[in-house]
Amino acid sequence: MESKIKILLIAGARPNFMKIAPLMDELTENENFEPVLVHTGQHYDAKMSGLFFKQLGIPEPDINLEVGSASHAVQTARIMERFEKVCMDEMPDAVLVVGDVNSTAACVLVASKLQIKTIHYEAGLRSNDREMPEEINRLVTDAICDIFLTTSTDADENLTAEGKKQDKIFMVGNLMIDSLVSNLKKSGELNVEIVDYNGKRYNLGQDIKIGQYGVMTFHRPSNVDNREDLKNLVTIWGAISKKIPLVFPIHPRTLKNIENFGLKRDIESFPNLILCEPVGYLEFLRLVSESKFVLTDSGGIQEETTFLNIPCLTIRPNTERPVTVWEGSNKLITTQEAENEIDLILNGKGKKGKAPKFWDGKSAGRIVKILEKCQLE
Repeated sequence: MESKIKILLIAGARPNFMKIAPLMDELTENENFEPVLVHTGQHYDAKMSGLFFKQLGIPEPDINLEVGSASHAVQTARIMERFEKVCMDEMPDAVLVVGDVNSTAACVLVASKLQIKTIHYEAGLRSNDREMPEEINRLVTDAICDIFLTTSTDADENLTAEGKKQDKIFMVGNLMIDSLVSNLKKSGELNVEIVDYNGKRYNLGQDIKIGQYGVMTFHRPSNVDNREDLKNLVTIWGAISKKIPLVFPIHPRTLKNIENFGLKRDIESFPNLILCEPVGYLEFLRLVSESKFVLTDSGGIQEETTFLNIPCLTIRPNTERPVTVWEGSNKLITTQEAENEIDLILNGKGKKGKAPKFWDGKSAGRIVKILEKCQLE
């Protein structure tokens, strides 16, 4: 009997988990592969990692590097140091990374220097904004990877323009959508209760009417690390919340900056601006899928709203997922444009679109077939 192809799958941060889950299922069921799940511990609190593994049906990680949070340099260095030992102990045939977090770039650097084949899912995405740490991670990862798995045609074009061989580039669709499709029904059956930071409870469907609220996510340094920029955002959030309730599962860093910049009183003056702790994947999926719109600066949510055909307003000057704008329901806007755009949505004129090619819930199966043909051993 031929030996199985051993692949280390790297998960480090919240968005990685939704991408790893369907792929882990497919590889586990295939007799040709031995998947080993490595959690770097880049995000390590229960809401942002442990709960995700439980809800998405991912087994406990085989290996946890437990690096914790730190500066970009320190965190990347810790991951590289600990992952090198894992590679030498496990002797894998390939390392597969997803997305654009520090774990992605760090693990590819280690594997490449050890002459282990590397695979990047979500390769080729570009915002062309090097002020974003994620953009640096994307460029570094794709510069040295061996096999590129992409989610859209623009990513293929970016890689080709950067000199990558076309026979190493494979458009496979979107693993985030695999997870969404397989969990949408389950999330719709959940009883979702939101508890704000004052302890007030809101039941989705009763206190918060279905289709009559917006969802927000904000964490980009360009939006929340400067007091004036964040104050402008808070003012806009407040103005919008007077027209329709806003549910805001807030990123810890954003909350910390609101407190440090003395903006908590501003927030509390808007009763329909509902700040709560980050919620689980299934709860968040239900919140988004039954919302009127999403206001964000995040990346993955642009994809989920495109599939669900829910208007998404992204307060950023650029996006590494332009297909969500070209074909989907996403729109890039400025802070100053947000209120007018919300008015359009409330008047039934929000942007609609369609799901891009291969965003059909079957991407994991396509990836495994490609990996079988790539002679990873």
